[in-house]
Amino acid sequence: MHFLSPDLEDYIAKHSQKEPEILQELDRETHLKVVSPRMLSGHVQGRFLSQISHMMQPKRILEIGTYTGYSALCLAEGLAKDGELHTIDINEELESFVAKYISKARLENQITQHIGKALDIIPTLNETWDIVFIDADKPNYSNYYHAVIDSVRPGGIILTDNVLWSGKVVQNLEKPDKSTKALLEFNKMVQNDNRVDNVLVGIRDGLMLARKL
Repeated sequence: MHFLSPDLEDYIAKHSQKEPEILQELDRETHLKVVSPRMLSGHVQGRFLSQISHMMQPKRILEIGTYTGYSALCLAEGLAKDGELHTIDINEELESFVAKYISKARLENQITQHIGKALDIIPTLNETWDIVFIDADKPNYSNYYHAVIDSVRPGGIILTDNVLWSGKVVQNLEKPDKSTKALLEFNKMVQNDNRVDNVLVGIRDGLMLARKL
């Protein structure tokens, strides 16, 4: 579902910082070779993630849901010199694809890939996070949030993608699908969580930004 007209989306893209060439290449190869390329963060959302990271200058970032690595590379742009990004995905078939682009970006010493179930991996990392980006299976969004919130530093942020779910969150569905129901519950939970300040940003398919108090 497009929330803005194609003309407005084109205007926004033209008036946002241009994608680095490596991300353009990653985007093209994802569309050519990988199933469901719409899962890619893309130009404008990617520049937003980059801007947030540059403003935060994080030392530790956690990403839940790597896909082909586009958002990881965007978030890594703002890492402190000694910063690290850990990214988790259950799909081992994409591991080498992502590793290739991490290498091309010369970020092997800063980005660590983890393959497996995020809820099993998160407790083993023993880090304090400046930024957490959640973009994985929607039914587990609340579980991921609960798994990381205590490890986010005060002033740190949790960004969660796809929280508008193609507009389904405002449709009067008699029997919402599992993902829509999970996102409705997640958005309500964050809104009512007194541990954070939050804003739902209407970029692409919706980003929930929660800042830990």
